[in-house]
Amino acid sequence: MAKRDYYEVLGVERGASEAELKKAYRRLAMKHHPDRNPDDKASEDMFKDANEAYEVLSDAGKRAAYDQYGHAGVDPQMGGGGGPGGANFSDIFGDVFSDFFGGAGGRGGQRGGAQRGSDLRYTLELDLEEAVRGTTVNIRVPTLVNCKVCAGSGAKKGTSPVTCTTCGGIGQVRMQQGFFSVQQTCPRCHGSGKMITDPCGSCHGHGRVEEHKTLSVKVPPGVDTGDRIRLSGEGEAGAMGGPAGDLYVVVNVREHAIFQRDGKHLYCEVPISFADAALGGELEVPTLDGRVKLKIPEGTQTGKLFRLRGKGVAPVRGGGAGDLMCRVAVETPISLDRRQRELLEEFRKTLQGDTRHSPKASGWFEGVKRFFGDV
Repeated sequence: MAKRDYYEVLGVERGASEAELKKAYRRLAMKHHPDRNPDDKASEDMFKDANEAYEVLSDAGKRAAYDQYGHAGVDPQMGGGGGPGGANFSDIFGDVFSDFFGGAGGRGGQRGGAQRGSDLRYTLELDLEEAVRGTTVNIRVPTLVNCKVCAGSGAKKGTSPVTCTTCGGIGQVRMQQGFFSVQQTCPRCHGSGKMITDPCGSCHGHGRVEEHKTLSVKVPPGVDTGDRIRLSGEGEAGAMGGPAGDLYVVVNVREHAIFQRDGKHLYCEVPISFADAALGGELEVPTLDGRVKLKIPEGTQTGKLFRLRGKGVAPVRGGGAGDLMCRVAVETPISLDRRQRELLEEFRKTLQGDTRHSPKASGWFEGVKRFFGDV
């Protein structure tokens, strides 16, 4: 009986990607799995066909031979290059179904033994000045460390772990799934291959205990929110003698009362009086290095941005310092006394009918007239 086209079996186009092949195979295999379809010969045949098709098409060399010569290119009886009969079925199954069977079979499998400790994260709150200039801070971090009583073995002092009787020290057990078998992590020793018959009284057999440790963290100048400082080996202790993980200190810069930061630039709002905006003058404005003089030209409008070069932040990854942007906000006088009101009323009368002093207002009103004239 002639074999069906492998692409037809999986229901994909001939130019399908590896991900598309795997998705199609997974769908068919789960649908026609013998455990789900007992005593169903049609489903069993479809399951076998899908396995055969995926084994060929997932291998770049076999797929190229199949595309050129068809089944003859991959049939060992016809001189083809290692057909389905020579497939390492556990590799195929483990790669596609590792998420369903605990990652034990095929390429996804990992034998028990020493395991690296988990990485830890610590959020470090800094003031803007500390982030810009750099600092050194002490932090206190909860973590798992090797038990000093049993030196991390988990066994009572004077004893040692013994070989697991369930897996024979391999850390894996073979489970039968229908007509084939897969490997899983040993449920008794959890992949370590060892059992603790007399656990340590301090860590209760875990080999690690929770402690707080104080670390000194050197914060380089120029860090910003989201930057990470890696402390190698300061994470959780590894299990079964494995190496410790790392500690990642994540920077969070607090809001500042005066400045807002945007990358290497700083921004601040500078309130000025109505008189200073109209007549011009000189103001003192703050920077992270102290006060500086800022010259306000005559006729300054609210929202005007003044740039103080080099008064921003030098980035942590190098480069010149940014700038300080001072945005002017003209303040309207409040709580006027009688004399002040009289002076302003007199001043307002001198402006009536003269649009030279309010160019923005003049243009805006002209735009309004045109708009309503069009309507």
